Amino acid sequence: MIRQSILFLFLTATLLLTPQEGKQGEDLKVGLVLSGGGAKGLAHIGALKVIEEAGVKIDYIAGTSMGAIVGGLYASGYTAQQLDSIFRNTDFVTLIEDNLPRGAKSFYEKEASEKYALTLPFNNFKVSFPPAYSGGQNIYNELVRVLYHVKDVSDFSKLSIPFLCIATDVETGEEVILDRGYLPEAIMASGTLPSLFEPATMGDRVLIDGGVVNNYPVEEVKKMGADIIIGVDVQHGLRDREALLSATEILLQINNYRTALDMVEKSKLTDIYIKPEMGDYSVIDFNAATKIVESGEVAARQNYNALERISEQQRHDRALIKYVDVKDTIIVKQLILKGNENYTRGYVKGKLRFELDKKITFEKLQQGISNLSATDNFKTIRYELLSNDDGVDLILDLNENPNNTYIRIGAHYDDLYKTAALLNVTYKKLLTKDDVASLDFVIGDNLRYDFQYFVDKGAYWSFGINSRFNAFKQDIDFDLIKTNFDVQNDVGVNNIRLDVTDITNQLYLQTSLKEELAFRIGAEHKFIKYGTNTFGESFGNEVASSLSLSSNRTTFERSSFYSTFGQLILDSYDDKYFPSRGLYFNGDFHFYLFSSDYNDNFKEYSIAKARMGGAFPLMKNVSLNLETEGGFKLGTSGVTTFDFVLGGYGTDLTNNFVPFYGYDFLSLPGNSYVKAYGRLDIEFAAKNHLLFAANFANVDDDIFRTAEWFTLPDYSGYGIGYGWESFLGPVQVIYSWSPEVSEGNFFFSIGYWF
Repeated sequence: MIRQSILFLFLTATLLLTPQEGKQGEDLKVGLVLSGGGAKGLAHIGALKVIEEAGVKIDYIAGTSMGAIVGGLYASGYTAQQLDSIFRNTDFVTLIEDNLPRGAKSFYEKEASEKYALTLPFNNFKVSFPPAYSGGQNIYNELVRVLYHVKDVSDFSKLSIPFLCIATDVETGEEVILDRGYLPEAIMASGTLPSLFEPATMGDRVLIDGGVVNNYPVEEVKKMGADIIIGVDVQHGLRDREALLSATEILLQINNYRTALDMVEKSKLTDIYIKPEMGDYSVIDFNAATKIVESGEVAARQNYNALERISEQQRHDRALIKYVDVKDTIIVKQLILKGNENYTRGYVKGKLRFELDKKITFEKLQQGISNLSATDNFKTIRYELLSNDDGVDLILDLNENPNNTYIRIGAHYDDLYKTAALLNVTYKKLLTKDDVASLDFVIGDNLRYDFQYFVDKGAYWSFGINSRFNAFKQDIDFDLIKTNFDVQNDVGVNNIRLDVTDITNQLYLQTSLKEELAFRIGAEHKFIKYGTNTFGESFGNEVASSLSLSSNRTTFERSSFYSTFGQLILDSYDDKYFPSRGLYFNGDFHFYLFSSDYNDNFKEYSIAKARMGGAFPLMKNVSLNLETEGGFKLGTSGVTTFDFVLGGYGTDLTNNFVPFYGYDFLSLPGNSYVKAYGRLDIEFAAKNHLLFAANFANVDDDIFRTAEWFTLPDYSGYGIGYGWESFLGPVQVIYSWSPEVSEGNFFFSIGYWF
């Protein structure tokens, strides 16, 4: 009885592996099915490595979602080892989050991305939420690059291995078989997981992840002509409540109600069913890529003998898969635009920032696409590269964002402006196609507003209007007032609470040679008011009268100033608050022409200042930021309103107030100064920073004329602190001290500065 059972099992296995017994001398056609599963789909690579090792040659491939990505790349000619190398060197978090490099953003866009914690579309007086976490732009860019060698193959049956993938029509729920078109676009459509990625538009259809209707397209592979089916299934069954920790996992659970039942029948149609152990992984566990790939190898190796038997039945004179040489440079011969109804060709070409008919790198092309994406004027940007003589045509399909209005929200606390909540309304295409208007309204301890209107023409001259109201109160040494304004010296107080009010209005023209370099010229009106209630509160009417001061308020400055200005900015820092690489330069020259002259001492004069530096990575997660800056006054005007005053901490202080560790805000005055600054940044955990800083300065009147700027620094300060990149913006706690000051200072900052 035992012998009969063994013989029966042997004959059954033999029949399963030779389903076309009658086709003597013909090559055995092998089809490969790769299921969807997000990060778990990386196990397909491990399985492919074992399949290749066993000598099996794949004739047809069908995949869904991540199975479509791995399968499409394999069908295009990559070896399993190449795929392993590509995926191991891919930062999936950056790709999925669509994190755009800071250098892709214009100066306006940089400021917006580093000010607001939350941005929501606002149309017809209704706040809406984005349809997905990511637009998938970075993933699409990378697919275009790695599939460049098959850019002209529009029929996927003509690939090295005939291929198809599955998507879902989101309007009808129908299964859509993608076996022709532009391969990166088809693969992307198959993997647009709901809630994670924006739906893909192909022709007149809106498509989402194929796993919704068919996550294991085994029937489709059979129809392609396969005699033997090898399937790699990385799906998991239904999860318990502890594992359902994200919206994506919950959506997958709902879909798995049907999929789990389908796989009972589909697995029976699979001759070699490879089922890696995926219970410990989720669809977004890309940080476990190495272990997931290994799990695919382990599962495939359990079927190694069966794979070898398949190989023995295949012809061995067939060409092996060739090693794909990834191209690094291209020449764009023509730019063909589609869908740009509200944005001019000049605007688009200006954002791309590369010349036609000249060799460029893929990195340069991707940078240009990122520049367009950073504007947030397009929901998706899909493009094709098609051969044209010795170069390619770039066919750019721009899906314009229908949202013109946005509500943005921010919150902040620091030791100068105190508590503040920010509400912003941004409106695009207010007057022209390429413009944007933005109004910040800040409530809290100090009311403020900031209005900006900007017409972005890129490398051409752009136009802007700014209007800003700023106010704060700060306790300062009274000697600072005596130094800068004509007041009596025998008041008998050491400190006063200074009220600062600043209203600034600007008209300017700007040209950007690239997103990181801009030149600006313009005209400015500025109203400045400095005053205090200290004297009236502390000494009463009699003392105040003897000083010729109001019993309620003392005013030191209350003037309007009119100036022209020029500004040159280079900013290639990779982060505003915690830069680890890049260069920075900001040079500003203001020529003050007129004033309402509250103190009767105005003459024409100028203020020039510059700040420059760089951030340099020293080793992994350790960087050094070095900067130097300075400024001086040109002219004999007695106005001290725009003199430099050092002290405190921050990134958005008013006028010529300059941060300086070791001293409190508004401590060190002078009409000229030089400062050197250095900070060591150790990112000891993701988004957590340990900071060590030092700065040195000379500040006084006319230090460049007296050569004091070249002497040893008179002032020094040091700081040690902690920084955290939170969803509200950077959280920083810094203790600073100076050997010249008896007491140190704690500086707190929570959220983006504004």
